Amino acid sequence: MARRPLPRILSNRGVHLARSRELARTAADSATDVLHPLITIVRGLRRLASAGRRRLADTPKDRRGTLLFLVASVILVVLLLPYGPLLAVVTLMAAAAWQGRDRAPAAPDGPDESQTQRLKSLYDALVPYFSSAGDPDPLYTHGGSWEKAFPAYEFDGTGRITHLVLTYPAYYTDGEAESRARIEHLLAAKSGRGREYHFAWDEEGNQLTVQVLAPLPTDIAAQRFVTSPGETVLGFTDPTQVRRTLPLTHGEEQRDVPPVVWRTGVRSTEPHLLAAGQPGSGTSTLLRSVALQALRHGDVVIVDGGGTGEYACLTGREGVLAVECGLAGVSESLRWAAHETERRLIAANRAHQAGDPPPDDTKRPLWILLDRPSAFTHLAAADGREDPQSLLQVPLRHGRPANVTVVVADQLDSLETLSDAVRQHTRARVVLGPATSEQVKAVLGAPPHTTPLDHTPSGRGYARLGAGPVHRLQVPATPNPYDDTTSADHRQAVLDLLPARSAQNHTRTEPTQPERKVPEPGPVRRTPADAEFLGKHSVEKKPVDLTATDKTATDTNAADAADAADADKAPLKPVPAKAAATESS
Repeated sequence: MARRPLPRILSNRGVHLARSRELARTAADSATDVLHPLITIVRGLRRLASAGRRRLADTPKDRRGTLLFLVASVILVVLLLPYGPLLAVVTLMAAAAWQGRDRAPAAPDGPDESQTQRLKSLYDALVPYFSSAGDPDPLYTHGGSWEKAFPAYEFDGTGRITHLVLTYPAYYTDGEAESRARIEHLLAAKSGRGREYHFAWDEEGNQLTVQVLAPLPTDIAAQRFVTSPGETVLGFTDPTQVRRTLPLTHGEEQRDVPPVVWRTGVRSTEPHLLAAGQPGSGTSTLLRSVALQALRHGDVVIVDGGGTGEYACLTGREGVLAVECGLAGVSESLRWAAHETERRLIAANRAHQAGDPPPDDTKRPLWILLDRPSAFTHLAAADGREDPQSLLQVPLRHGRPANVTVVVADQLDSLETLSDAVRQHTRARVVLGPATSEQVKAVLGAPPHTTPLDHTPSGRGYARLGAGPVHRLQVPATPNPYDDTTSADHRQAVLDLLPARSAQNHTRTEPTQPERKVPEPGPVRRTPADAEFLGKHSVEKKPVDLTATDKTATDTNAADAADAADADKAPLKPVPAKAAATESS
């Protein structure tokens, strides 16, 4: 059966509502124009009445009777005169109209002389770029008028441009990055240095919009952000590019700030992060902020390539499996992380094949944070050891289904020493500190739409998640609480976020360990691969002791035991793995 059409009044409801609003708006404007004299007189009467009350209140009490008698005498004389009341009403209306007039100074119709000169100089500077010898009707010519080229403009109190819309010829090559960069550099130089400009190119309309951006807040301290598991706040950005805001505490005030949220986990499209910057740009601050957020729902392994103790405050905390700054400890920790990733994959795969949900020990996130891993590349090459970065290939390739996240931070001049796996699998990128547009494009894969600043505060830069847009970024202040130069408020904010001290230290002390007795092997059905992984690694925050592992699985790994004997000589060992297997056997 054919569906009956809606009544016309229902199908055209939106049109009728829009027309009704337009009629109401037009009627209100017409009524305002007609009643404008009456509105002015009423406003003037109110001002005259207020002035009379103030005059009476300012008069001393002993003179108020005389003043009231004088006013009454004047009113009586006016009433007795011929045409007195009519003249009094006319005089009162005239005084009210004079008092009720709009006293606000009229806004100038156009720019003043200094602003006109600034626009004229900007127009003349654009002539060599937007003019052509074969143009029959050129928009930009030497000695031409700037009114048609700049349809909209705004200035601040100092006379500098804050907003500008300029029109350019259709034949200009606005699709080429070099052509855009030349115009953006010129506009930033002519409009005033020391500020950050945002450029929006409208290729269809042949218009360029230049907007001065407000500086991002640098005083937001680390705190518990209102996020769900799997969401990490990298920093804060402009409200024009992000639709979401987070409620933040700033001292005693509450304010909403748009964040840059990085989503990790099984369904993440950018499971790993790479941060780059100059020394002192704030990459360590970013890693500390990520670590404090990750410890709310997962475990963390930290590799400090700087060796300056930036992460000493996290040592021995609940959820922190290891904080390594030596080559031997770093290699052992990353080797354990690779084995743990494989163990999780095997456990999750068997659960999927059996039609069961994944085990709980594979759902808890594991974070591997590496600060300047390139420093260990040179040490490993000099010592003839394996590069620790090669151990990241398994967590990077298979970390997403195993809930393993890798975050790497290094300097801009050391990016070439990073392994191919790190560069290929870290699709979430951050650039902090002073950097040119070419450097930002080389790391993020796309140039920023803003001009770089001459002085960049710590934690200030750009972020890009996968193939998304480039965002301005300001990392929340998360300093080292053991640093004497840190402010008291920021130090206390970080200390409040630190987890409690762990009952058992996850790092082993040198040089000896208590003896362990291996029990007799029981009737356990396991494959050699499962016995190897389950015997060496823990499914909880710290690895399980090998006393609970059958002796048969240990004996099948003679080659691994030989390697572990060398690793046991290292001064720092974050988690008991193969070295413990050698001691127990």
